[in-house]
Amino acid sequence: MKTIRTLCLAAAVAAVAGSIRAQEEEIEEGAVGWTPIAVSLASPVQLPWGHARWDVFGLDLGIFYNGSPKVYGLDVACATVCTDDSIGLIVGPVFNYAAADVYGMRATLIANICRGSVYGLEAGGFGYNNYVCGANIEFLGSMCQRLTGAAVSLVFTMAEEETYGCTIAGGVNLAPKAYGCQVAGVFNMTDELHGCQIGLVNYARECPWGFQIGLVNIILDNKIKVLPIINGYF
Repeated sequence: MKTIRTLCLAAAVAAVAGSIRAQEEEIEEGAVGWTPIAVSLASPVQLPWGHARWDVFGLDLGIFYNGSPKVYGLDVACATVCTDDSIGLIVGPVFNYAAADVYGMRATLIANICRGSVYGLEAGGFGYNNYVCGANIEFLGSMCQRLTGAAVSLVFTMAEEETYGCTIAGGVNLAPKAYGCQVAGVFNMTDELHGCQIGLVNYARECPWGFQIGLVNIILDNKIKVLPIINGYF
């Protein structure tokens, strides 16, 4: 599980890591003020000049790259970086990166990354977040520390701690603790199941309560550890 996390995260952020580090170093002293509108070619080539040091409360519009401490409103560019909280709608076809919390919606074609918490909806190619409270919909994969809500992906979803709600994947769902439902086209796996698993193969090391539906169902702490079609704790 840790190997999958490392490979996927490295592929998603390798191309932008340098820019993100430079951005954070540039504004580590905080914002110098705020502006209702910021327009840029690529940060810091923008108005107001060097708005990587300006909070934007309104419209943050760029061609290639936007970088701001806080954004409350609409943030649109090929790539966006926010080093403080953001509230509203963020659209970055290449990637969206947030160092703090996100409230609202983020959309991208490649990667949504958040080192804080996401409260709302994310959609894109790949997502890596600390905590998601809402919905994370990604084409390749959804990864987080903790999830409350729903994660949907064509390939895989993965939580490093626990999930509360529903995870749906065309391939694989992985979580140490699953509270709610795991639905996968191929394989569901959790150390501790509190709810249900639906997939071709389902695995739970422990099942305090719940059931599995699939071709092969495995609950290691059950009296009957492997059953076809349906298995539950008894």
